Amino acid sequence: MVDTLDLAGRVAVVTGAGAGLGRAEALALAEAGAAVVVNDMGDNAHLVVDEITSAGGRAVALTGDVSDWSMGERLVQEAVTRFGSFDILVNNAGILRDKMIFNLTESDWDDVIRVHLKGHAATSRAAAVHWREASKSAGEPVFGRVINTSSEAFLFGSAGQPNYSAAKAGITALTLSTAQGLSRYGVRANAICPRARTAMTADAFGANTVAAESDPLSPERVATLVRYLASPASDEINGQVFVVYGKMVALMHAPEVENRFDAAGSAFSAEELASLLTPYFSGRGEYETYAAYGVAELEKPALATNEGTLR
Repeated sequence: MVDTLDLAGRVAVVTGAGAGLGRAEALALAEAGAAVVVNDMGDNAHLVVDEITSAGGRAVALTGDVSDWSMGERLVQEAVTRFGSFDILVNNAGILRDKMIFNLTESDWDDVIRVHLKGHAATSRAAAVHWREASKSAGEPVFGRVINTSSEAFLFGSAGQPNYSAAKAGITALTLSTAQGLSRYGVRANAICPRARTAMTADAFGANTVAAESDPLSPERVATLVRYLASPASDEINGQVFVVYGKMVALMHAPEVENRFDAAGSAFSAEELASLLTPYFSGRGEYETYAAYGVAELEKPALATNEGTLR
């Protein structure tokens, strides 16, 4: 019987994998048998490679900024050159520049959009080119997986993170577009919205005071879902968004129309809109839109303050 969770012979690229969630994802993929190209900005990438190789796995570090458009091509090429193929892309790299909207500077906006959204786009584009060409050459679909890192901030907003929330919304849309555009070539693209205790989330979730295996916000719990989505077992999952933390994985429902308002005549007047919309929204709580997104049963996240994050 074929083990559909086995990643032996597969090659993965994980961005932002020098620490935290990315590190946990790289280790989980390696444990499942994949060779891993570990990307990060600094020397931590080499330390993660050492962890993987010490455990008998295969890995190589390629340091650099994913928001550099050419880095996407370099990562794909590194996978092919070092390990002979490229099968899995896990986009995790990101930064924070938390500010309230009235304190937000142009560089705060540009830096976060550049690393998160452009970084996801650069690697996704390079991966798409590779898989499309491989599929055309083979005359049939190939194996490809894209796992992007979004956030619940894209759904609910985050008062101290207008740049981060917007970037994560863009990543979700990018994921859906990638899923549609590449499915014919055998590629599956999905997004995760993780809650994990990392250096980036220290202000939101606090320091860990229990063993990692007992911590519901352990990055390893998120990495298990990533390992699954990277595997052949997930072949029929495409264009989906998952919230994951603790012992829970929640599948998000696609946005749908909550209500419809029609003019009595050929067009609305302002007065008619007021008569319909004002009473409809009267008394709504700040987060009543949770129900509209089909996630009312989820525990309300600790939305970020000026210095916190949902990631």
